[in-house]
Order: sequence, then C-alpha cells, then structure tokens
Amino acid sequence: MYQMVHIWRIVRRRLELGSVWIHVWRTGHFLLGGGDEENYPLTRRVQRDIWIHQHPLDCGNKSLKFLVADWETLPGFGIGAQIAGMTGLLAIAINENRVLVANYYNRADHDGCKGSFRGNWSCYFLQETSEECRKRAFAIVKKREAWESGIVTGKQNYSTKEIWAGAIPKQWGKPWSYMKPTTEINGSLISNHRKMDRRWWRAQAVRYLMRYQTEYTCGLMNIARNSAFGKEAAKIVLSAGDWRKKNKKMRTEIEEQVWSDHKPWLPRPMLSVHVRMGDKACEMRVAALEEYMHLADRIRDRFPELNRIWLSTEMKEVVDRSKDYAHWRFYYTEVARQVGNKSMAEYEASLGREMSTNYPLVNFLMASEADFFVGALGSTWCFLIDGMRNTGGKVMSGYLSVNKDRFW
Repeated sequence: MYQMVHIWRIVRRRLELGSVWIHVWRTGHFLLGGGDEENYPLTRRVQRDIWIHQHPLDCGNKSLKFLVADWETLPGFGIGAQIAGMTGLLAIAINENRVLVANYYNRADHDGCKGSFRGNWSCYFLQETSEECRKRAFAIVKKREAWESGIVTGKQNYSTKEIWAGAIPKQWGKPWSYMKPTTEINGSLISNHRKMDRRWWRAQAVRYLMRYQTEYTCGLMNIARNSAFGKEAAKIVLSAGDWRKKNKKMRTEIEEQVWSDHKPWLPRPMLSVHVRMGDKACEMRVAALEEYMHLADRIRDRFPELNRIWLSTEMKEVVDRSKDYAHWRFYYTEVARQVGNKSMAEYEASLGREMSTNYPLVNFLMASEADFFVGALGSTWCFLIDGMRNTGGKVMSGYLSVNKDRFW
C-alpha cells in the first residue's frame, strides 16, 4: 500500500550523516513546506492527484494507456529546457488519461549513476511512475498494434506546440486566476500576465518530478552543504563547550521520532541569487551582477538580519565581482566557471557530463530551500526554481527579478 523511500540527509548533531525512512502512502502524503496559503493554490491536492494518476492500481489493465518518451537530447537544450519539455508531456498524459513513462535521460548517462539508474531520471529523483507500470509500458512499445491502436504514444505523436505550449490540465479549474501577486519586476508587483496558467502548471509539474531526492542526489547535497557551511557549523558546535559531553545520554523518543525529521542545517536567513549571462542574451535581456545586488539590498532593507547569499552562476567574472560586496557573505559551489562568451553547450562539454549535471541540480535545490530568491524570469532555469519554491512553502517570500519572461 505504500512505497519506502530512503532519504539521506545531514543531521545537525555533530554533522553526522543520518538517514530516515519515509512512508509514502497511496493516497499521497507529500512533504510540502508551509501551509496552503504559502503555496500556489491547490498544490497539495494537485500533487496527490498527479501521484494517483501516475500510479494506477493495476498496471496490467489492458485498457491502460501510456505516453513513453525520452528526455530531450537536442544540442543546445539545457537541463531547464529538458524539464520544461517533460512538464508539457505530463500535461498531455493527464489530458489524454495516459501514464507518463520517462525513458532515457542523457544527463544521467555517466559513471556516477550506477546500474539501472544510469541514463535514467531516477538516478536523481524518484521515478515518475511505478516500476510495474514502467515494465508494462516498455513491453507494449515493442508491439506494432499498441501504437496503431493508440494504447501507447510517444513524442513523435505530438507537435512542438502541443508539447511546449499545449493545453493545461483543467480538472482543477483555474487556480492561477486567484494566485496572490508576489513577483516584482522593475519595482512593480505583477498581478497578471498572459501565461499565468503555464506558470502555475509548470510549478506543479516540476514539484512532482522532483518530489523526492534519491540517495545519490542527497549525497551531492551533503557534500555541497559540508563544503559551504561545514566550518561555520563546526564553530557553532565547538563554541558550546564541553557541556554536551557531560550531558550525553541515550537519545530519547522525541529526538528519534520528532527532531530527527528536521531538515539539514544551513545558516539562515539565506538569499539565493542566480545570475544568468553568457549566450542567454539571444533569449532575454541579461543583467550585470550590480542589478541583482541592487535587488538583494532591497530585500535586506526589509530584513536587516539577512547577510548571506548562495550565488549560482556559470560566469567566473560574476564570482570575482562578488568580492566587491564585503557587506555580504557569499557561498557557491567549487567548480570551473566560464570565461568569455562561449556557448553553454561548449561550457558544459568542458566540465563533462557528470559535473555539468550535478552542480546545476545542487544549485537548483539550494535555491529552492533558500529564504529569498533573486533571479531572471527570462531564464527557464529561474522560472522553474520559482515554481519549485512556490510549491514548497516560499510563495510569501516573494521573487525579485531583473527581467520578465519573454512570453508574458
């Protein structure tokens, strides 16, 4: 009646590695942060409904239909575009009452993803449907009559417009019509735009696709947190003195059953800033670090205790310029960064497939956990981060953007 998901995390106490088993019941008990008013409208209901749709009671039912598709592999498609494309396919699957089965994921085709996880999204996040449904789908795709009868479809059955700008599932009504304005661009709250429905849906879909991190992803996050915050956390522990040793005893039930479920430690409050430059100029107005920092200072004016920034960027010059802002403390992943204006594809190739996939996903998840976010809505990556935050209890943190989405 439920799946068992092993989630690894850092436990605050002595920064030891710990783990916890979580029951995911068929009715869908999703670990969403915040109350309903701190998430996009109907988020909990939608996440439950998507899970039920993707996990039918009987995957062997001959009337069950599937949409089987690889993740996009076209040159120039970044991770954000790949995820956005899959959210469109999920919408099609729901509208046509099909189970979406995601197949080959090229960015997981590296030595870090072992065994059956290699080349699969499930290397990083819990798979989109049950193993039983995947086996059933992969069995019937080999049968010509299954394609001819429409029992199974693939990306080739749909136009580019249907995948990228197709109909949003309507069984939940129009919850985007009463979303609270929380995004500011050029000093004004955006109360309405042409793509409200797509913004709401992509947020729901990306939340579902990334709802649980795998052991591999949690390991990446542990390494990143220890690298960025480990010394700071160690100082806090050491500053407590010897009283911890003197009072050490067996862990109580409240420690095991209640406090153990707290999220991994990171210094708070934390602002995430994602600076997108380079070849993105062909799609949006790019902004210098100064514009992002102006917005960061706006937030700090309201929350003076805020002095930490998780900085994510592909550009070395941005990291170098961050040193000019001595009144902020910056954290970032240690990775070779881009110099000059070569394409993102060239930059990713220079890093190798494993690193060019792992470090952006770490930045994405760090940004979704931060207390505040400054980015560029013209970037699909920032658009998806915003969606992940707005379905993770961060709606009322607001979002300050240096530009708007080009389709609004």
